[in-house]
Amino acid sequence: MPRVTRTALIQASNALPGSDDLGAIKKAMIDKHVGLIEEAAGKGANVCCLQEIFYGPYFCAEQETRWYQTAEPIPDGPTIRLMQDLAKKHAMVMVVPIYELAMTGVYYNTAAVIDERGNYLGKYRKHHIPHCQPGFWEKFYFKPGNGGYPVFDTRYGKIGVYICYDRHFPEGARALGLNGAEIVFNPSATVAGLSEYLWKLEQPAHAVANQYYVGAINRVGTEAPWNIGHFYGQSYFCNPRGQVMVEGSRDDDEVVVADLDLDMINDVRNTWQFFRDRRPETYESLTDV
Repeated sequence: MPRVTRTALIQASNALPGSDDLGAIKKAMIDKHVGLIEEAAGKGANVCCLQEIFYGPYFCAEQETRWYQTAEPIPDGPTIRLMQDLAKKHAMVMVVPIYELAMTGVYYNTAAVIDERGNYLGKYRKHHIPHCQPGFWEKFYFKPGNGGYPVFDTRYGKIGVYICYDRHFPEGARALGLNGAEIVFNPSATVAGLSEYLWKLEQPAHAVANQYYVGAINRVGTEAPWNIGHFYGQSYFCNPRGQVMVEGSRDDDEVVVADLDLDMINDVRNTWQFFRDRRPETYESLTDV
């Protein structure tokens, strides 16, 4: 019997553009996503992934300590508890990226993974933290991830997570493949003119090199008052051959859904024996620099 998983990506704009009320923004974004998650469930999604730090704007466009108050512990914060309830309600595995409070003064850019019964399975903390113009001041907010590259064994497939800037680094993408990932999600926040030309190059390349599915998510719209650029959406799935299967719009809130045939992974790996033909004993110098 074919192993087909219906999977959803959610891309969304800021629900309160121009507002300076952090609590109101967070609530509005959560409320918006509750509706979009409902839409994903209505479309029959077995798995749903949200965008990077889904409950706010991309606040790393400025360096202000006020944003620390939007962080929450995982899994004991109110947002993850709500998402556990929604996962159970919809019988849907969920990948939920939020701003994590690990302890006072220590914060991570993190995605929690929840199974279809509402059980918290674990988390991935973003490893590669940018600090560059224009307006990507992430080292001010996030400590580099320290939890490795976990893969979560769910009813609907083995799921890995790589967050935004991580996608520029093939090493972690390979580690996820070696750890057994069948679907890798990359929730992101990236703007036109900076990385758009790479958007459909790097992640299909990861899918090909590691022979798994990739779900790439980007938010949409322009976020005041920073206006660092246009978040260009175009969330998509690509298969283990690197082919884009379905793609979201450039400007609109959207639930992007695709049916992923997990048996294709075996078919592709039986054709391209990349894991068999690897030469890890020759790669030691990669960690010397």
